[in-house]
Parts: sequence; structure tokens; C-alpha cells
Amino acid sequence: MLIQTKQPAKMGSYSEDDVLFLLKDLSEIELEDSTANREMRVQAGQHYSESLPIEYQPPKEYVELFWSKVNEYKRKLALCVGNVAEQIYQAKGRNAILVSLARAGTPVGILLKRYIQLRFGISLPHYSVSIIRDRGIDENALHYILANHPEGKIQFVDGWTGKGAISIELTKACQDFEKKFQLALDDSLAVIADPGHCTTLYGTREDFLIPSACLNSTVSGLVSRTVLNDQYIGKSDFHGAKYYRELLSSDVSNEYIELIAAEFPYVIHDAKESALQRNQENRKAEFLGMQDIKQIQTDFAIENTNYIKPGVGETTRVLLRRVPWKILMRDPSSPYVKHILMLAEERNVEVVEYPGMNYLCMGLIKSVKGTNQ
Repeated sequence: MLIQTKQPAKMGSYSEDDVLFLLKDLSEIELEDSTANREMRVQAGQHYSESLPIEYQPPKEYVELFWSKVNEYKRKLALCVGNVAEQIYQAKGRNAILVSLARAGTPVGILLKRYIQLRFGISLPHYSVSIIRDRGIDENALHYILANHPEGKIQFVDGWTGKGAISIELTKACQDFEKKFQLALDDSLAVIADPGHCTTLYGTREDFLIPSACLNSTVSGLVSRTVLNDQYIGKSDFHGAKYYRELLSSDVSNEYIELIAAEFPYVIHDAKESALQRNQENRKAEFLGMQDIKQIQTDFAIENTNYIKPGVGETTRVLLRRVPWKILMRDPSSPYVKHILMLAEERNVEVVEYPGMNYLCMGLIKSVKGTNQ
């Protein structure tokens, strides 16, 4: 049974040719709170999706570092995107529907769409939907997609994996969806970087810097994190988000896409070869990063693994929107962690050398209940 739901909101600074956000626009609602207050409420039991952090506005030096990293890694990122896009097209062809997980997946989904358009001359549908840890995926959004593309084959897309919480959430959500509606979905998650070995569809398993991880909404179409709060989201609604129009002057979302997409003509040959080679490998999702997580939980007496965020992307997020306790570094001299060191210094967070882990770095969240004081 397919349920037709409401239409997508016209939100965000991306063109609708690049992505349609299946989200309810909550822009007029005051959902933000200070990082410290929000952290206390979350650790006291309120779900993180019920409110929003105040968007971090970086200093000029940090933005300059962002652009230097974009220019330094644009070819590498383009190759990883091409590698993933080739694998998706080989598996699903013209029937593929790109469904990115808002918000980190959105710029990646646009880049995949752009690469496939250049390489195969096909403009695939691309939607951005909400998935929330412990609460699942937006089923109304899935019904909308399936109703509009009955022959389509959904491919879920995200930016990177940390310890695999979203991969696990996605698998569970797809299983629940099939039980409820007798509609089977492919739960594979396509990502640029998979340092935790949490999926089989990836561009690289190196823990490298994806520059869009460095910023918040200003590199993701000015769309906030997604919100699931019963005060504002009804049963037939899509999950919610805000459109930060007031940040238009700082928005680099489209500039970032154009800069990476301009590299695609130079990586097609290598992307084809890499994808062919990848398809011959015996790839497994082994969640290897959990070994690191458990060791660190023991070494630092951390009560909850939710306080441990592994990898460059997740560590960046801890510094941008949580209350960080410590940053663990495998190699502080790596060029991929310069922005993390800058943020840690700005926020007066201790950086601890911790060699031997699979990830380049990990962000440890401070327990505001006194555990890690």
C-alpha cells in the first residue's frame, strides 16, 4: 500500500534541479538553544531531534582554511564521488533514485547526480530525507518517493560513516518499513568515506577530510539539521527543518558543488577503473571501528558510547555543535585534521595523542552529569 503525502517544501539554497527536500519548513519556529543547555537536556533524556543547536558561524581564518582544503582535496573528492556513482549506476542504472540523508548526505547526493548526468547523460531524481537515530527514517517521505517513482530503485546516500549508528538505523528502518507496508527497500548506504567499515558502497575507507564536514548549513543549502518534535510534526507531515535565509551572505553551498563538479571530466577514467576493481573485491560491512570505541570507552571511563564520535567528520561535528571533552588524535600532523586543531584551540579543548586506532581522530563529548569532569 502506497500512501500519497504532502508536497515537498520549497526550501534551501540549492536548485530544485539538484535536489528536492522532503521536509516540513519550520523556519518560523524558535527551536535553537545554547550548546550547553541543549547538551544538558539531551543527556537528561530529551531526544536530540526535538531541538536545534545554534549554528556556529566560523571566523574568517577558519573559512579560509575551509577553502584551502576544498582546493587541496577537490580532485580526490571528485574521484571518490565518481567511484561511488559508477557503482550505483552499474547496480541500478536508469531506475536509480538518489535519496540522501539530510543534511550531510545532501551535497554528496547532488555531486553523485551531477557525475551521473555528465557520464551517462541521465538526470536521476534526487531527494533529501530525514533519518534520526533511535527514531528511524521519515516513512512519509519514502511513500512520497515510491508513489512518484513506482519503478524506481532507491539508493540511500550519506557523507561518511562514523561508528555505523546511521547504517544500523537505516537497516532497521527498512526492515520495519517492509513489515508495515510489504515494500522492500535496499538498505545499502552509499558514502564518500567509510573508515569504520560500516557499508560496502564507498569511495574510500581512508579517514580523510570531506570539506563539507567543516561547515554546517552554509555548505548544505542553508538547511538545518532535521527535527522530529510532536509539537510541530503531525502524523502525515514530513520531518521538519529550518531554512536559514538570514545566512545567505555566508552561503557557499553551490560554489562548493561547482568546484568539485568541475573536476569530474578529469577523473572519469580512474573512477571507472576503480569501480570495476571494487566490484571484484569481497567487500564486507564489519564495523571494525567498534573495537576502537570499546577500547576508548574503557581507557577513558566513558559511560555511554554515544559520547564517542569517531572519524574526521564526526569529530568536527562534536566541536561545532556539542560540548567537547577531549579530542583524540592518531596523528596530529595529518593535513586532514588542521581545522580540528584550530577549532579545539578556539574552544580550549584538550587534544590527546592516541596512536593505533583505525580513525585519524575521535571527539569525546563531555558528560554534563559529572562523569567526565
